[in-house]
Amino acid sequence: MNPKVKVLLFLLCLTGIFVFMREYVKQPPLLPDDCTCVCEKGDSGLMSGPDQGWFATRFNKNMQPFLSANYSLPEEAFNWWKFLQYEKRSYKVYEATMKGLLEMFPSTPNLPKPSPNHNHYRTCAVMGNSGNLRGSRYGPLIDANEVILRMNTGRVEGYEADVGHRTTHRIMYPESALDLEDNTHLVLFPFKIQDLEWLVKALSTGFSGTSYMPVKSKIKANKDLVMVINPAFMKYVHETWLGKKGRYPSTGFIALLMALHICDEVNVFGFGADKDGNWSHYWEALTNKRLKTGVHPGTQEYDIILALAKQLKIKFYRGW
Repeated sequence: MNPKVKVLLFLLCLTGIFVFMREYVKQPPLLPDDCTCVCEKGDSGLMSGPDQGWFATRFNKNMQPFLSANYSLPEEAFNWWKFLQYEKRSYKVYEATMKGLLEMFPSTPNLPKPSPNHNHYRTCAVMGNSGNLRGSRYGPLIDANEVILRMNTGRVEGYEADVGHRTTHRIMYPESALDLEDNTHLVLFPFKIQDLEWLVKALSTGFSGTSYMPVKSKIKANKDLVMVINPAFMKYVHETWLGKKGRYPSTGFIALLMALHICDEVNVFGFGADKDGNWSHYWEALTNKRLKTGVHPGTQEYDIILALAKQLKIKFYRGW
């Protein structure tokens, strides 16, 4: 046989073997076997898995994720929180605002009632808005969860195959607000006193203030299903989990840590930057290619998510 033909056949064989091996070892969207979820809450479930010390030194089971009538926000936490968006008003104004808010909405967060075997939501899907959800076909898997937390304006209609149909909790702040179904919890992430005032007025007489972007005057939501994130919890996430990296955590990352406190099993979808390092959205093309992750410590947040998956505290679905 001609030597050139032999060489050509040899190269073709090598190419075939390479293609076969690449497909054979390709990773699925779910992390490997060491990324299983935390299936039982309580000390035994949360502290299971390898290298327990890393998680145990960060997770404070006594930290309250939500504001309530029987909780008093520490003044030092208020002073940290007020600088997130340059709130100029005092702690006394905050207290008066909270008093009015708790007269209109539930005085305690709407969570499962304590019982010997179950005082948390059983399964929770924490839905980020990353572009990696496009084409994922995670919809049925997401809908199988008891609780589905969606962030801000994350779209559902038209994207059900990838993100599911159901929404039980919608996390928002005034600048990202939208109307909700009557059976959906409104979970407010406040960044200033005005955000608390907005919540009261947007569900009553109408809000007339201004912010760094347009804010809806009124929205539709069930007043009995309103929950407000505790600013001290936001501080805890920033300092204890992120080591004070970035200006403050993203709503998605705070929601993920919140889920660890209120859910038995946490399934995480739609987190991660695109190939350019930007937090792109699955429903729209990103026009600002230099956005990256804004004021949030995106790299550190993603590293913590990977670590939580490796520690068996969450199940992380990468997408694509």
